[in-house]
Amino acid sequence: MENGGNLSEPIFSHVEPVLPVHDITATIAYWQDVLGFPSKWTWGDPPVHGGISWQKVFVQFTLNPERATASKGNSIWIRLKHIDFLYDLHTKNSADIVSPPEDKPWGMTEYVVREINGYYLHFAGVTAERKASAQGLPQTIQIISRKPSVNEYRSLATSVGWSPSNDDAVIEAVLAAPLFAVVAEDTSIHEAVGCALLLGDNATFYYVKDVMVQPKLQRNGVGTAMMRVISDWLQTNAANNALAALISGETLETFYQRFGFAPAFSMVRYIHR
Repeated sequence: MENGGNLSEPIFSHVEPVLPVHDITATIAYWQDVLGFPSKWTWGDPPVHGGISWQKVFVQFTLNPERATASKGNSIWIRLKHIDFLYDLHTKNSADIVSPPEDKPWGMTEYVVREINGYYLHFAGVTAERKASAQGLPQTIQIISRKPSVNEYRSLATSVGWSPSNDDAVIEAVLAAPLFAVVAEDTSIHEAVGCALLLGDNATFYYVKDVMVQPKLQRNGVGTAMMRVISDWLQTNAANNALAALISGETLETFYQRFGFAPAFSMVRYIHR
């Protein structure tokens, strides 16, 4: 269809396959606990319909055991970045992996999981992207659980174009607040070249703040490695159903989605005196 500026033309958001299943509650529990999909909804009591989602992947389920038996063996193909991270999660959660990651002739790396109703889920990522991310951190970089020093924080903030305070007491107050923090330390010079801070009430709410990486080291997995440590800390220490949030520009949306963060409406206010 040619775009002639017709305002009534449809604007597509996403597609949601609807799978007949034997048990809505058990299916959603499997997709969350084993496959890792964080969001869910159900309809009915007991549920007769429901769904899960993770970033831009949405799947609905409808209670129909007869059709579910007939549909067993059908497939869904799901494309993503950082496929090895998801494969490690599915391996850890004892998913029924019927085919491990394999580089395909068409430039994709795929692995296959058979889910609880017998559907085959093909998870796929671009092979070239996978190999690039598998290179790992530069040899001299280590991720360490500590806060940056005042000088390290000021240097990092300046390097990414922010305007940190010249008052050491202000930065000391910033660094006193986090419950947890990590730095990416260059062991050749014993200095932080990246950092990430985690604030919160240590009960129901957490806030990821000041994720910074020196520009010369960006796109080398440093930010990813720090966020994995932050994510692991939350998974281990945060209470069930606690909310973790952050504020980021649109260009970094897909980066933070890897760690389970989803776009949400928010409002901000700057205090000027």
